Amino acid sequence: MRITEVAAVLPGMTELRRFQADPSFPETLGVEFGTGRAEPAVYAYFVDGRLFCVAVDAAHGPQVALWGRELTACVPADLERFLLHAHGCGVLDVSYGPRGNPGVNGLGLVVRVQEVADGVVTRPVMVGRTWADRCTDDWEGAIPECEWVGRLWPHPG
Repeated sequence: MRITEVAAVLPGMTELRRFQADPSFPETLGVEFGTGRAEPAVYAYFVDGRLFCVAVDAAHGPQVALWGRELTACVPADLERFLLHAHGCGVLDVSYGPRGNPGVNGLGLVVRVQEVADGVVTRPVMVGRTWADRCTDDWEGAIPECEWVGRLWPHPG
């Protein structure tokens, strides 16, 4: 998808700002989308004008679900139990990156945490299938550096 296509599928949101998402890769463009009150809700990342990564703000973003289980703004330990249960059942292959974030490389999903007024909650970060390999790895994966900044996962693995 291109920036205009992403904007079209985010009802009620507008583009708030554009920024360089990764100092090591100047071609990586970040675009912040949010509500009329200028509260960031979705961060989209593009290379050569094409979307490759999306992160959802825990406080203002839309709900993202996996098999009906909400991933946005959850208690980290509860979501981690869900992922590990799916791993134990052989449904998902959960791994942890160097910063302790759980994720599923096969889905291109990493779960980060974000501080909000009530404490720490989850923030899903997703990449497309082409970039999913090693997405939990902040060194070798495709997720932009700016998405790794912030609070670490509270109880890694």
